[in-house]
Amino acid sequence: MSEAVTIVFALFPGITQLDFTAPAQALSRMPGARLAGAAAKLDPIATDSGFAILPTHDFGDAPQADILCVPGGHGVADAIADPATIEFLIRQAAGAAWITSVCTGAFLLGRAGLLGGKRATTHWAYTQLLPLVGAEPAPGRIVEDGNIVTAGGVTSGLDFALTLIARLRGEAAAQAIQLAIEYDPAPPFAGGHPDRAPAAVTDGLKARVYDAAAARMEAALRG
Repeated sequence: MSEAVTIVFALFPGITQLDFTAPAQALSRMPGARLAGAAAKLDPIATDSGFAILPTHDFGDAPQADILCVPGGHGVADAIADPATIEFLIRQAAGAAWITSVCTGAFLLGRAGLLGGKRATTHWAYTQLLPLVGAEPAPGRIVEDGNIVTAGGVTSGLDFALTLIARLRGEAAAQAIQLAIEYDPAPPFAGGHPDRAPAAVTDGLKARVYDAAAARMEAALRG
């Protein structure tokens, strides 16, 4: 019987659903895993995909996390200014063995004072902002610095989950879960990162979405 591991996801409006559901899917299969989703209230949480997620706990009655995970999303810029969210992260991090984030969730960890002097990563469109929360930007989909594990954008959450499962339960367990969910990526295009994507695609996406989104995040961090 594997020792129980409590995994708490911090939820907030405007979350990117895959930032949450991808690692949750993998981590839920880890022997001994107990998952919880905590939010300021028990109301449905609107995601960026047009559907809602129901929290299992509010911030006041959430169990103490062994693994604290903070997903990202465009709602991070608002959550940064929410004292209840930041206080919850500070409180949970004090008792957690692992403190983790996916995508722009790193900025919530940073606002909670948890990334000072730490190497970290986030979505490629926001890495230049990591020093604003005291972090040192580091390349890679997964960056580990002590008990802090940060993942890059969106799909990196699945890689992060399997990496953490290997740390806690061994590579064989992680590989079995990877096989069970048939995670064998073969994307139709080799352009999932600006290092490989056509410049016109990167520039167009930044102009349509990420220049404004990064500016909004910077304003929230400096506010």
